[in-house]
Amino acid sequence: MPIPVSLTPPLPTVAVLAFDGMGPFELGCVVEIFGLPRPELGVNWYDLRVCAETTRPLRAMGGFTLQAAHGLDVLAEADTVIVPGVPDVRGPESAELVAALRQAHDRGARLVSICSGAFALAAAGLLDGREATTHWKYTDLLQRRFPTVRVNASVLYVDGGDVLTSAGSAAGLDLLLHLVRADHGPGIANAVARRLVIAPHREGGQAQFIEAPVRPVEDDDAVTRAMEWALADLARPISVADLARVAHMSERSFLRHFRRRTGTTPLRWVISQRVAASLPMLEGTAAPVEEIGAAVGFDSPVTFRQHFSRTMRTSPSAYRRAFTTRATPAVTSS
Repeated sequence: MPIPVSLTPPLPTVAVLAFDGMGPFELGCVVEIFGLPRPELGVNWYDLRVCAETTRPLRAMGGFTLQAAHGLDVLAEADTVIVPGVPDVRGPESAELVAALRQAHDRGARLVSICSGAFALAAAGLLDGREATTHWKYTDLLQRRFPTVRVNASVLYVDGGDVLTSAGSAAGLDLLLHLVRADHGPGIANAVARRLVIAPHREGGQAQFIEAPVRPVEDDDAVTRAMEWALADLARPISVADLARVAHMSERSFLRHFRRRTGTTPLRWVISQRVAASLPMLEGTAAPVEEIGAAVGFDSPVTFRQHFSRTMRTSPSAYRRAFTTRATPAVTSS
């Protein structure tokens, strides 16, 4: 009898670079996102492979060692290659690593850097003429060392399609979830974010092309009660007075506690949650932009577009086109 052939497609491979002296946080983020089995999500997850230039044990910050199971040959053949940092932002990258990164890129792999990993991509020539980012304390150095790179110091990450870069440390989580979102959609990315207990909002001027989990943190306190009340119906009018009343505080006290808790103001937080709530509607429905804005609580289409553009650095219509195009499979003629 013929041997049955599995109908399950092969898992997309993700290779992450390990190196001597590395910080474990960024590597741990990659392992948590791509290496942890997630059968409950019902999608074809990832095959994570930790790669290094050597088979010797590697020292990690914090006083322990790790040993990679794979070499640069496996990294060069992966579907997605992640460089979570470099040993020395002022030193050269090895010729072997540069060659492996270029080989992966030439094959059509997706190249990703976290924090100082952008220096490795730049050394391989993969950021020439591109916009890129890195940890804020390295942006000037990256620009000086690689003047053809258009360094953007004010964003959490830059999605260049086949080459993506993120700012330092925790910003890598934003980018890694963005990859999941691009591969599997906002629902799956949001489910992973909930499991990671990531805060629902990243305050700042950075455009975040990821569905922020629309939920409060789970601490049982007055601010959380107010946040839960707001999130239960974002379409209704929500004022600071309303939130303070739900929290049983004066407005002045509520503002102080809210800023200490979230790092932002209540109204900015509400706006960010409304924008976040609009993302799956823009991606998954054909509803007019005006209806979506009203459904998440903006009082006019103009207000929705203004706040969306300020948060996402693009318009609702352009966002919808970008993610609709990305989600549509390519059609080839025979």
